Amino acid sequence: MELLSTPKNIEINNITCDSFRISWAVEKGDLERVTHYFIDLNKKENKNSNKFKHRDVPTKLVAKAVPLPMTVRGHWFLSPRTEYSVAVQTAVKQSDGEYLVSGWSETVEFCTGDYAKEHLAQLQEKAELIAGRMLRFSVFYRNQHKEYFQHVRMHCGNVMKPSLKDNSGSHGSPTSGMLHGIFFSCNTEFNTGQPPQDSPYGRYRFQIPAQRLFNPNTNLYFADFYCMYTAYHYVVLVLAPKGSSGDLFCRERLPQLDISSNKFLTCCVEEGELVYRHAQDSILEVIYTEPVDLSLGVLGEISGHQLMSLSTANAKKDPSCKTCNISVGR
Repeated sequence: MELLSTPKNIEINNITCDSFRISWAVEKGDLERVTHYFIDLNKKENKNSNKFKHRDVPTKLVAKAVPLPMTVRGHWFLSPRTEYSVAVQTAVKQSDGEYLVSGWSETVEFCTGDYAKEHLAQLQEKAELIAGRMLRFSVFYRNQHKEYFQHVRMHCGNVMKPSLKDNSGSHGSPTSGMLHGIFFSCNTEFNTGQPPQDSPYGRYRFQIPAQRLFNPNTNLYFADFYCMYTAYHYVVLVLAPKGSSGDLFCRERLPQLDISSNKFLTCCVEEGELVYRHAQDSILEVIYTEPVDLSLGVLGEISGHQLMSLSTANAKKDPSCKTCNISVGR
């Protein structure tokens, strides 16, 4: 039987966090002969991976020949925002069960995408299941080392400036390495109604009245839900003044929450005053997307311990947790 032509002009498109479409060109005479495709997919960092031999090792994907382009989904747990390389081989299954195969195509590299809004909506639903009852609070706070606040005063005109979000949380979060903001907390102790005296981020705490950051002129977005191999879970929210650059970024990528009615963080008018509540059973990480002047709040030292084990800086999400993972690429 004649040899098969080697696939060429590989094209990858319609890339999501856990799927992609692939097509290639072959000689016209081979189109009717080909019965199967072999696809070899590798994470790009695995530079020493050898091409498998179709007779000796099960292929990573054997697909019956279908019209191209074809969508590849579900055959691997593709990770979001990860670089992959892919090569293809066409084959004709013969009467004795063996395959006549083409040569391997050139290797093409691509990167998977972030979670889309529908994936984040699934995460949001999971987070809502464990949010718990809502507790009142009155201030947002940010803990840092003394040197941080000294730097803000001496070199930043007394203004805390947004910085790029790190890679903590879900690997597919669209905010990681993309959104600029300032992290605040708002959780309170159940017995006192006040912020806890312990913090993993430093012994100096800036407190600001909640209405300075969160009011009817602010949009609220759900960004992430994760844990770090622990029983407690983190919910990441974004507060963005309406029409700001942060608001425009989030509007395209994140599910928006009703500020007066959601399971995580609310701002409601009650008896003519703004009243604030947070979910009791999740640790909220609130990203505010604009600069904040220290003159708008109060800076002081806390009396508790610096609990480094609770730090979420570049924290890796537990991919095995059934509570906070969804059934798409991790």
